[in-house]
Amino acid sequence: MEKKQYDLCLEILKRFHQTGILSHFILIGSWCTVFYKDYFGSTPYINHTTLKTRDIDFLVNTPFHIKQKVDIPDLLKDLGFITTFHGTQGYIKLDHPDLTLEFLVPERGRGLDKPYSLPQLGLNAVALRFLEFLSSETIRVKVENFSLHLPHPANFALHKLIIFQRRTKKDKAIKDRGVAIDILKALIKRDEVNLVQKAFNSVSIKWQAKIVKGLKEAGEKEILEAIEK
Repeated sequence: MEKKQYDLCLEILKRFHQTGILSHFILIGSWCTVFYKDYFGSTPYINHTTLKTRDIDFLVNTPFHIKQKVDIPDLLKDLGFITTFHGTQGYIKLDHPDLTLEFLVPERGRGLDKPYSLPQLGLNAVALRFLEFLSSETIRVKVENFSLHLPHPANFALHKLIIFQRRTKKDKAIKDRGVAIDILKALIKRDEVNLVQKAFNSVSIKWQAKIVKGLKEAGEKEILEAIEK
């Protein structure tokens, strides 16, 4: 991760905080590993300085709770972000040479075949499954003078073990699995096996089977023994 990427990410978070909308977002995706450092403290969990993704994903878990009207594209325009539309349905992303922002909502029921409109934020969001698992257990970390919501590391890691098997690009799949394993090992070192077990037991049998499959393929007997006790 380059410093200018981090500085730009920090400026985005500051602006979201100042306008009162940051509390409605959960930062998900690979950028979580940057901010987990405050949770893990001195326990090594991953070399977050090697992060090379441009994508920052925000989960809007309860969009109907947002009362503020903040035009996010306009809020970030002076930083160099432009609005781009993707797919036949026109999913919105905010693009910058260093970062790309995307907003997601949990897909519920039969799902949506079009973007989820967020008129109060001046954009739309992609509805995806599996996201409720990330929002079911969260933590707050202090970033300068504000707090940032993240999925609990146990949920984040197990979610990675589920979705990496859906990746079409093998290198990204292997990277996702590696990040998940590193975080689970760090949680075990912190004597937080119970939190990993709780997260594992909260998902369906089908999801548990995917997690176990991913760990077996990686030869991670220690983690398997910990979660299956």
